[in-house]
Amino acid sequence: MKKPQLLRQHLVAALPCLQADPERLLIFVDNGGVAGTYRPGASFEYRYTLDLVLTDFAGAPEAVMVPLLQWLTRHQSELLANPANRDKLTFEVDVLSDNLVDLAIKLPLTERVRVVRDAGGALILEHLPEPPTEDEHADTLAGGALLADGMVIATLPAIAQ
Repeated sequence: MKKPQLLRQHLVAALPCLQADPERLLIFVDNGGVAGTYRPGASFEYRYTLDLVLTDFAGAPEAVMVPLLQWLTRHQSELLANPANRDKLTFEVDVLSDNLVDLAIKLPLTERVRVVRDAGGALILEHLPEPPTEDEHADTLAGGALLADGMVIATLPAIAQ
């Protein structure tokens, strides 16, 4: 599975609080499953719930949600594009003090893996990219550049003063 690490890298790059202390971002994979295609070959799809937990967070929730949603436009676009899937993205907040929370987010993710044999008979595994989206607005946030590509949300207020 590659998406948990890709999302971690993206959020650490996009959030200054995680750049200073990346260990505050915890990632778990729950309810994992494997779906075979039942076609010739052994290709399959991982299906799982990714749990993100940001501990001792003092920023505005939008500082996390904007880069998260932007990452989803590239790596799990049907979660946002399909109205039937939109309520599958959930979160919980544990208020620790007037200005600190633990923020937990659940994302249902999938990853396709193609398995083929090379000329010598060895198995080759290829993690397939997401299918292209037909949504013309899917990657327009921040001009098509990911926040982790050098953009920082700097003006969002803290939760409480």
